[in-house]
Amino acid sequence: MPWWGYLIIGIIVVLLGILVALFVVGRKLQRRQVEQEKQMKAMAQTVSMLVIDKKKMKLKDSGLPEMVLEQSPKYLRRVKMPIVKAKIGPRVMSLIADGKVFESLPVKKEVKVVISGIYITELKSVRGGSVIAAPKKKTFLDRFRKGKDSGKKTAQKSSSNSKKK
Repeated sequence: MPWWGYLIIGIIVVLLGILVALFVVGRKLQRRQVEQEKQMKAMAQTVSMLVIDKKKMKLKDSGLPEMVLEQSPKYLRRVKMPIVKAKIGPRVMSLIADGKVFESLPVKKEVKVVISGIYITELKSVRGGSVIAAPKKKTFLDRFRKGKDSGKKTAQKSSSNSKKK
């Protein structure tokens, strides 16, 4: 067998080893995530609160307690997180929201949410209205499709205006 054959076999063995290692680590992380979700559901409370402000900001700028900052992984300290400033009873608190909940939370309104620690997991209801669905993000291609549709509509309007005259 030529030397490049051994090289290819060696590369395949190394890649298979990496694949097996990723599989084992992935299963371990998945089990840990399931356990954390169980704990969050066990600690969940429904709370009525007034949303003062919501922003995406870094953890160190968010006004969260120092203990939370110390316990968070280093890579999360630099990432912008969805932070909600809310008044719960007499206290004003900074909370971390789930991404889907953050988009649909109205500002300057009273809402009922499910909280687990300092994490907002679910939006139950909005006072004086119903829960607003989170707006869908437009993809890159949607911008061009919309442009084509609006061009057809303006052409139809101009042709209908010319027919009326």
